[in-house]
Amino acid sequence: MEWTTACPDWERRLVNRESIIPAPIFPEQAEQAVAIFKELHVVDLPGKPTFGECSEQWVFDFVAAIFGGYEADTGQQLIREYGLLISKKNTKSTIAAGIMLTALILCWREEEEHLILAPTKEVADNSFKPAASMIREDEELSDLFHIQDHIRTITHRVNRNSLKVVAADTDTVSGKKSGKVLVDELWLFGKRANAGAMFMEALGGQVSRDEGWVIYLTTQSDDPPAGVFKERLNYWRDVRDGKIEDRKTLGVLYEFPDAMLQSKAYADPANFYVTNPNLGRSVSAEWLEDQLRKNQGKTDGTFQQFLAKHLNVEIGLNLRSDRWAGADFWEGAAEPTLSLDELVARSEVVTFGVDGGGLDDLLGLNALGRERKTRRWLLWHHAWAHEIVLERRKEIAPRLRDFEAEGSLTIVKFPGEDVAQLADIVCRIRDAGLLPDEKAIGVDPAGIGDIVDELTSEHRGIQPEQIIGISQGWRLNGAIKTCERKLAGGEMVHGGTALMNWCVGNAKVEDKGNAVSITKQASGKAKIDPLMATFNAVSLMALNPVSMVIGDDYELLTV
Repeated sequence: MEWTTACPDWERRLVNRESIIPAPIFPEQAEQAVAIFKELHVVDLPGKPTFGECSEQWVFDFVAAIFGGYEADTGQQLIREYGLLISKKNTKSTIAAGIMLTALILCWREEEEHLILAPTKEVADNSFKPAASMIREDEELSDLFHIQDHIRTITHRVNRNSLKVVAADTDTVSGKKSGKVLVDELWLFGKRANAGAMFMEALGGQVSRDEGWVIYLTTQSDDPPAGVFKERLNYWRDVRDGKIEDRKTLGVLYEFPDAMLQSKAYADPANFYVTNPNLGRSVSAEWLEDQLRKNQGKTDGTFQQFLAKHLNVEIGLNLRSDRWAGADFWEGAAEPTLSLDELVARSEVVTFGVDGGGLDDLLGLNALGRERKTRRWLLWHHAWAHEIVLERRKEIAPRLRDFEAEGSLTIVKFPGEDVAQLADIVCRIRDAGLLPDEKAIGVDPAGIGDIVDELTSEHRGIQPEQIIGISQGWRLNGAIKTCERKLAGGEMVHGGTALMNWCVGNAKVEDKGNAVSITKQASGKAKIDPLMATFNAVSLMALNPVSMVIGDDYELLTV
């Protein structure tokens, strides 16, 4: 049987108010489920209407796609994973309750557990309470199901099938044998270091249940996507766009086309419908327009969070009022093809910046090249982290794993591995003839002894006069301002890594008299070490070091 979960023309469909949800594979199965779903009551709405009376067509299309993926003759679910990305207040949790209650009613197994997995108790209640209310509002369902509010469980009185709502912050998911699982607010799981293992436990029961499926429901994150949320979102996009052929996965993503994001068309109230298919029902266009107007001038991140939650605009740099001025121009200066090889091939001279702290900090390295002929500045970054940081800084562990996958961060097991790898890179640039004879490597004087010892060791051969301690705090003001001007004027480009986007977004500025200061103390737990390494390298490049490569002939260095 042929079917596809790709929707390559999704941009046109969304803009033209057409469905982006494919027709069900088995219409008869879908029709039966939709009929049950439509009879369930939404108790928190005036008049307690049924889904059939108060829902838009996209809701029924989504329900049909889920239950219409079941082949009754073989007992197999042909689409096993569903993802729904939709703006806040589009009745996501209520729909989740209705879908899972429908699945419970239709389940042919006995003593089967259906599971709604929520990141917190509050989110769990958002799904359990509507499901319980749907049963209490229907006399026939009340006779059929037993509700246990204290353990958030609904049990079929005859075949003992159950629907359990689990809060990941209080309950355990180990040992679950659920065939049908719904994960609510996936973006919050993206901030959890153990989310991957948790999902493996929760979904483990599907190995022996051919009719099983998992549904992920989510809004956009209030931070740049990370962890399991980033992983699943990118995968759904690739399947939707036809880049990956996976007929067992369906992502229904209500997000703005790239062209509308670039032109900021999302700020036009006339376009709110693109990510709010329930506009005019559970979502008020007037309220969205009022909130847009109130938050548009704010620079503390509130506006970006409003766009993320209510218009599904993915957050990039967190542009707060105390942000570094260079952050406004950072993403525009990205050259994604700028690798270390490319920097070496194009540069006439290279300075380094190094910044790092204890075992729970990052060790940041920046190579800053001056391009031949154009004299533009080319930035390449890398960072290292000891694996202990994944335990001590659990709140950023998923993001660090993302950077590791990107290749911009290396996680090491033993102290010294990071220093040795850093020294390898410096020596390779030195061997290519691009390192100045003096004032070539700028370091934060605090806690940098191991790096200096390694670089100046006999087998490395870096000379002491090539390593310079760079005064920190307000004394970096010149380097900070130089970076800002270079970025704004298009005279500085970088590789556009997610690591550096994160560090730049974390940077907070403090006024120190006539100078500005960016310090780790001001930025708190958020990591900025690779950005500080950049300022150290800029301090030396601003001294206009002598070119070490003459002419245009250069053999590309393999690094």
